[in-house]
Amino acid sequence: MEAKLRWTLITAIAPIAWGSTYFVTKHALPADAAVWGAAFRAAPAGLLLLVLARRLPRGDWWWRALLLGTTNVGLFFWLVYVAAQRLPSSVASVVMAGAPLVMLAMAWAIDGDRPRLQGVVASVVGLGGVVLVVGGAVGAPDGWGLAASGAALLSSSVGFVLARRWNRIDPVPVVASTAWQLVAGGAGLLVAAPLIEGAPPAVDVPAVAGYAYLSLVTTALAFVCWFNGLSRLGVVEVGVIGLLNPVTGVLLGTVLGGEHLGLVQALGIMVVLGAVIVANRPPRRVAPPAVPSAVLPAVPSAVPPAPRRPAPALVAPRSEEDLVCAVPTTGSPRDRATS
Repeated sequence: MEAKLRWTLITAIAPIAWGSTYFVTKHALPADAAVWGAAFRAAPAGLLLLVLARRLPRGDWWWRALLLGTTNVGLFFWLVYVAAQRLPSSVASVVMAGAPLVMLAMAWAIDGDRPRLQGVVASVVGLGGVVLVVGGAVGAPDGWGLAASGAALLSSSVGFVLARRWNRIDPVPVVASTAWQLVAGGAGLLVAAPLIEGAPPAVDVPAVAGYAYLSLVTTALAFVCWFNGLSRLGVVEVGVIGLLNPVTGVLLGTVLGGEHLGLVQALGIMVVLGAVIVANRPPRRVAPPAVPSAVLPAVPSAVPPAPRRPAPALVAPRSEEDLVCAVPTTGSPRDRATS
């Protein structure tokens, strides 16, 4: 129980850190440079973790790292940006809040991990809490934005489940596998960025600090915590923990951005936290019914008792004359005659 709580708290670092990206991106980073921003975020983090891991992929992990880097980093960052440009943040948050249910379905389809009722209920309740947090998801939805958000959700869910499955089949250190994914995804973004956005944007000191924070904290640290949680906790448990992402964004906007936190949003935050607790609570173990001792059959002893030996017969003590006669004679015949 203590180990699960520890890994739950470690996993929660990832969505909490991801929730801060909204505030940092809005107040520190240049606008209209999403592909370059994603590349600046992924590539340095991957290289740093690669130096720490001191290990390159071997065998099947070459193509696995390329695929996971595309689904979990490059393609995911790209689609999230498109969704953020075309959808209100409330609508995008609600779509991404379906991650626990989608991850549950992917784990069942790919890994044969049957969902538990507790996880399904926690996922649905958490989704409702996110709807309350973002204010009912008001706003006119855009078709391409919805498609991009749904594709980002599907891409990351498949990538996370595959990463969990492959690391169980062929275990490698989490830092190493995370580094390979970030390097692969960052390399793809560095190739795509000049083709789509041209030259990299001009940055000032706040932007450099913002990129450093996104790369070190919300990418390197957060992804290591996230994949550690995936390797030790269930898919649904980790997915529900991910709902702390929009909650963190709302709280940071309230504390640092001067935004208003209403009663409905506060209720939604409580609902999300309750869903996280329910999803990560261990299942109850039902003890077998006790059987009355009166109905238990008598069990014969496995070792038969040792037979009793008869007590030795008591011998009457000899008389003094018998004792003298019983003394063995020694010495010469002359000595015996003298005596």
